[in-house]
Amino acid sequence: MWTLLITVLLAANATQNLDSARDRQDRVALQKTVEEFAAAAAKAPNDAAAQYGLALSSSYLAEVAQELHDRKQARAAAERGIAAAEKLVGLKPDAESYRVLGVLYGQAITDWLSGLSYGPRAKSAIDKAVSKAPGSAAVYVARGVGNFYLPAQLGGGSAVAIADFRKATQLEPGNAEAYVWLGVALSKEDKAAEARQALEKALKLDPQRIWAKQLLEKLPAK
Repeated sequence: MWTLLITVLLAANATQNLDSARDRQDRVALQKTVEEFAAAAAKAPNDAAAQYGLALSSSYLAEVAQELHDRKQARAAAERGIAAAEKLVGLKPDAESYRVLGVLYGQAITDWLSGLSYGPRAKSAIDKAVSKAPGSAAVYVARGVGNFYLPAQLGGGSAVAIADFRKATQLEPGNAEAYVWLGVALSKEDKAAEARQALEKALKLDPQRIWAKQLLEKLPAK
């Protein structure tokens, strides 16, 4: 019964509340969801759905903290999620579990030292996700995010990430997140015109995405 309850809560939060809060950059709502899942995971430490909820919501919070340039909160949220995601892959070692773990490892990279620590682990987790679900756009978005935050000296960087984001858009043309990140990476490579196209496409798919709007406003005028 507890597993069923967690699954229902997860479905409601992950597909609606988390996406909506992320789009609005609502850290308060995301933090509340993280705490709810943390309580559930503490009561059911061997429940994969509970650990997934905590890992996923922590990843969303870390993502918004990064958008708002709060590296301290981003890393703290990511590391909290990592603990849950590492338990998750032991309970349910599927592509989605490894995808979330890989994203969290990437989000925990905030400097050179953390890159040395988390970079190889992010790559390993995402490689496993890709091998299990080679046709998943979400997996390639995750790999791209990891590559984006990994220092170029360690094999990452925006140029490497662009290929992953393009692959994601090919696999799933309606994936707004893939276009947002493609715009971010293209902007970093000083490809403003292409970045604008990607971000405009992202907003067409997800008009509520505040971060995409902010990124678009920062690009040079046409």
